[in-house]
Amino acid sequence: MIRVLVADDQAAVRAGLVLILGAAPGVEVVAEAADGERAVALARELRPDVVLMDVRMPRLDGVSATRELAGVADVLVLTTFDVDEYVFGALRAGAAGFLLKDVDADRLVEAVRTVAAGEGVIAPQVTRRLISEFAARPAAVPAVPDGLAELTPREREVFACLGEGLSNVQIAHRLDMAETTTKTHVSRILAKLGLRSRVQAAILAQETAGGGWGGR
Repeated sequence: MIRVLVADDQAAVRAGLVLILGAAPGVEVVAEAADGERAVALARELRPDVVLMDVRMPRLDGVSATRELAGVADVLVLTTFDVDEYVFGALRAGAAGFLLKDVDADRLVEAVRTVAAGEGVIAPQVTRRLISEFAARPAAVPAVPDGLAELTPREREVFACLGEGLSNVQIAHRLDMAETTTKTHVSRILAKLGLRSRVQAAILAQETAGGGWGGR
């Protein structure tokens, strides 16, 4: 059973999300929160698998709340796409995914399942914006985290695959390893690099691809 906490300051939106998730097999909504502080407190108390987090909330915004929940629960940010800083801020804070509020019910449930399985989810519109953002940046040599030197050859291969946006299943198939082994490698990579999510790892892998850290 996937345990979910829904955080949104709009009661009608929150009720709709709870209705959708509550009707999905294998998903249980364990709590609701109308502000960021309450979301953090409930997540620390209940330890849900996934926190469905709005960005604009009173008392503590969703980005700050996501940052505080690192290591507590995987956060799937669900909001309107109106300000780029929310997208990048949420991903830097460690969000495992970012979806728009116009997502359909089936896609929302699928995203929750994906995040609960340890994967990352980013709305296609956000992906395009991320690609445009990287393309617009001037070429520069990125700072290489010390942890990269600690990666084993196999972990470097997995790290490179993360940079390509591959899922655990796809990485396991490409590198001919069990999916559980892939998950273990991903967890170790995040720990060694001091990252909060595989999305952050993917971004770092892309930024350092030219430095010979691909394991290729």
